[in-house]
Amino acid sequence: MSNAHHTELPVNKMPEMRVVPMPRDANMHGDVFGGWIMSQVDLAGALCATRRANGRVVTVAVNSFVFKHPVFVGDLLSIYTEIVKVGNTSVTVNVECYAERNRLQTEIVKVTEATLTYVATGENRLPRPLPPETKS
Repeated sequence: MSNAHHTELPVNKMPEMRVVPMPRDANMHGDVFGGWIMSQVDLAGALCATRRANGRVVTVAVNSFVFKHPVFVGDLLSIYTEIVKVGNTSVTVNVECYAERNRLQTEIVKVTEATLTYVATGENRLPRPLPPETKS
């Protein structure tokens, strides 16, 4: 199928999350709500930031969020994350979301790009310094 927006999933990267939107996540026309997509992106970004922070994080900023193409009920969303900045207490994460239409790899579309910032917090829910980065 020829499609100007067709792409491929990122090579040599594992998705942070994969999820299929259901009818309850969409309007009556089958278009998935932007807020549902935003929540999935935030969950994936938080998973990445939590690993780097070695504990609890909170979202403090959505620095950018672009909906490039619609998401439909039944699409398989693959959400990829990458840390782009580390501060004393904060972690900034780029998130990319790809849709495999009808769960077939014949049509893959990049549907969302976002950058979010998370802050590590302690049990008191106040900011805490990030631990030193560990080499794996």
